[in-house]
Amino acid sequence: MKDNIKSRLQKKDILTIPNLLSLIRLMLIPAIVILYVKGFHYLSVILIALSALTDVVDGWIARHFHMTSDFGKFLDPLADKLTQIAMLSCLVIRYPRAIVLVIFLVAKEIFQFVYGLIVLKKTNTMNSARWFGKVNTVVLYAAMILLFLHPGISSTLAEILLSLCALTMLCSMILYGRFFHMTIKQAEMQESRGTIEET
Repeated sequence: MKDNIKSRLQKKDILTIPNLLSLIRLMLIPAIVILYVKGFHYLSVILIALSALTDVVDGWIARHFHMTSDFGKFLDPLADKLTQIAMLSCLVIRYPRAIVLVIFLVAKEIFQFVYGLIVLKKTNTMNSARWFGKVNTVVLYAAMILLFLHPGISSTLAEILLSLCALTMLCSMILYGRFFHMTIKQAEMQESRGTIEET
């Protein structure tokens, strides 16, 4: 397992433009939080938009210039999730119930991380984001930006937006769990077939 991890952390796979853009997203997180807390909501949204743009650009560069790497598959979603956690944490100041979403998101990511490690051990492959994860990200960003830009929004509409985020998170977690389960099951079936053929 350690040898597999080392082989995935080669210098050429780490020092890439997509990974640099992911690092920039990580560095934007403190600025987003500070600006929001100080009341500069529009500026914080501009940084969120910049963060989202770098996410799109790094994915495009990685695919079109063959710069995908297992390290990037780890770093990219890490930057996304930490940004999402930071945005939700900011909203807890105005909407205390949003703390439930923060806890749920952290639990969801721990679940997917642990399950992903099991898949990596079983299949020796690191899976990239699935479409349902991307849908969840789009919904979450859209809702957060609306709540950032309109702090005076009605509590009812705010509750609806936060509930929508919770629903897409739950759907994403269930579908990721199903995907990981099927991936492990297929790997085990291939292993059993290989064992039968050897005998």
